[in-house]
Amino acid sequence: MNISMKRIQAIFMKDYKEFSRNYAISIMVFMPFILALFYNKMGINTIDAYFMTINLTLAMVTAFIQSCLIAEEKESNTLRSLMMSPASIADILIGKSSLVFSISAIVLALTVYLLGYKPANVLVLALALAVSIVFYIAVGTICGLFTKTVMEASVATLPVLVIFSFGPMVLGLSEKYPIAGIAEWLPSAQLILLAEGLETAMPAKEVFISFAVMIGWTIAAVVIASILYKKRMTDD
Repeated sequence: MNISMKRIQAIFMKDYKEFSRNYAISIMVFMPFILALFYNKMGINTIDAYFMTINLTLAMVTAFIQSCLIAEEKESNTLRSLMMSPASIADILIGKSSLVFSISAIVLALTVYLLGYKPANVLVLALALAVSIVFYIAVGTICGLFTKTVMEASVATLPVLVIFSFGPMVLGLSEKYPIAGIAEWLPSAQLILLAEGLETAMPAKEVFISFAVMIGWTIAAVVIASILYKKRMTDD
């Protein structure tokens, strides 16, 4: 696969300028900080509270910004030009994801710090969060490619927010409603289970299962985003 670092860097800088100019999008990076400070001030220090904020960050920042940046390209009719340029699919997708990945990583790190959360195994959690960021970037890409304007993209990410951020909350109803147990296989739920397991020295097998589920979701989302992108290249 032909990958050009110069083209990736150019796309990265282009997205950075668009992100910094659009305050309606860039202001979203501050929302997790407000929620984290609120939880910290209230003395709420449970794993569920920590990861409610973290999962909301992944939806509100990662998926939202990625979808809006792509929708903005479509709205201004520059995405078609980018698709027709010498840049490969890998150049474009990596370039348009690098900025959001960097922003997400920084926002998550600051959010975890403001929450006062000290994970038992920082390296394992960091890897799990990196996989989660890639998943939400892919989901944001899908939302952006399906929509035509920034307004539509912002609405399209609402189901992502509801399903993946609040989905794990229904696990508490699984004893009464067994079907609610399906939510355990959401990547956001697996992230919480992984974090809980790290606090109790989770067996390596359980760690592997959680990672496998999250990676499976991520691969599926990336494949769908790539297929949809290729389809958009051939659309009139």
